Amino acid sequence: MAKSTLTPAQKKSQEFAVEAARLMEDRKCEDVRVLDVRGLSQVCDYLIVGSGTSDRQMRSIAHEMKALGREHDNEVFRTNADEEHTWIVVDFVEVVIHLFEPNQRGYYDLETLWSDAKEVSWKRNGTTKKASAKKTSKKKKE
Repeated sequence: MAKSTLTPAQKKSQEFAVEAARLMEDRKCEDVRVLDVRGLSQVCDYLIVGSGTSDRQMRSIAHEMKALGREHDNEVFRTNADEEHTWIVVDFVEVVIHLFEPNQRGYYDLETLWSDAKEVSWKRNGTTKKASAKKTSKKKKE
C-alpha cells in the first residue's frame, strides 16, 4: 500500500505529476490518470498514463513535458518510444509519463498492472470528469 505521508521531495514530485497531467489534458490527451505507486514500485513514485490522438500530438506533448520538467527543476532522465510512436515514455525518475495510442494502452494495460496504486486527484479545482462535464454544460446554457 502506498504511504499516506509525503516527504518534501515526494510532495514536489506529486505537484509535478499533477501539473504534467493537466498539461496532457490541456493538449487533448484522453483518460489521463495519475497513479501513486510509492511503496509499490522500486523505480518511481508516480506514474502518469494518458492516450494521445496521433503520433504527432504525442511527440509534441513529450517535448513539452521536458520543458515543464525544467520549469519545476525536474530534468528528464530519458525518453523512449517505439518505432511508430504508439507508446512514448518520458522518465523523470520519480515521475514516469506514459503516452499511448489507445490500442497500445489497452494492450499493455498499465492501470491493471498497478491496480493497487492509489489514484491521485489532479483536476483543477478538485473537479472530476463528471463535474467538468457539468460545468461545460452549464456554460453552454448561459
